[in-house]
Amino acid sequence: MMVLAVLFAVLGAVSNATGTAFQRKAASTLPGRTGLRLLLALARRPAWAVGIAGVTGAAVFQALALVNGPMALVQPLFMLELPFALLIAVPLLHRRPNPAGWWAIAGVVAGLALLLASAAPHGGRQQAAMTRWIPVLVLTLGAIAVTVLLVRSSSSPLFRAAALATGAAVGNALAAAFMKSATARLADAGLPAFLTTWQTYACALTGIAALLFLENALQAGPLVASQPALTIGDAAVSLTLGVVLFGESVRTGWWLLPEAIGAGLILWGVVRLTRVVPHLKGVIR
Repeated sequence: MMVLAVLFAVLGAVSNATGTAFQRKAASTLPGRTGLRLLLALARRPAWAVGIAGVTGAAVFQALALVNGPMALVQPLFMLELPFALLIAVPLLHRRPNPAGWWAIAGVVAGLALLLASAAPHGGRQQAAMTRWIPVLVLTLGAIAVTVLLVRSSSSPLFRAAALATGAAVGNALAAAFMKSATARLADAGLPAFLTTWQTYACALTGIAALLFLENALQAGPLVASQPALTIGDAAVSLTLGVVLFGESVRTGWWLLPEAIGAGLILWGVVRLTRVVPHLKGVIR
């Protein structure tokens, strides 16, 4: 089961990275178009259709991964989307590889491997009682509300981007928790149970809200402010929700030292990637 969870999570990261890269390729062929005109034009582009298929496939793989393994393991593995996105986008968008980018990718992958090997997430259950859901909902929704208030009170692009990305990270992690619970109902009791459980609709609403936060974060400020908050925040909140909601276990004690080193490597790699990607040079064709 754990092997399947890892496999599906990695496939989900690859699928999402592919979808994102192809969507960007399609959008790059339509400069100057916005809103509905852009959407209608994109719908006629094969690359955009591939992108949508990639994003849809990522959601399916994520659901399968969460059914087969602990949330504290599955969600951090989706950080692999960042290096996969760069690996796919470089040839797809005809960019020249940058050695600094490869070092950043190595940092993310090595840090993630060290973090997960040290934490060794395991155990847990598929469902959580309402006595666990209620405090989690109060804290997570409260945290999202605080990010909105902070954004409204600040004019700093860096701060606004980081705060909005943090809200998106909390939303993504909460949506994953809803998805884990809803897909477990689907696996155990079939489609009628899936369609009648509240977590199914909470997952959809939270996912949409997280997407809106992300889009606003990308518009509010530079990627170097939003991406680390999104990537690290999603993994950290997901790990916490896995432990608190579903009773998953991670190693503590002296294992916290290599876990901290792994998290530091991930942070360094993510920051480097956000600085490197905008400066990739196009190939002269």
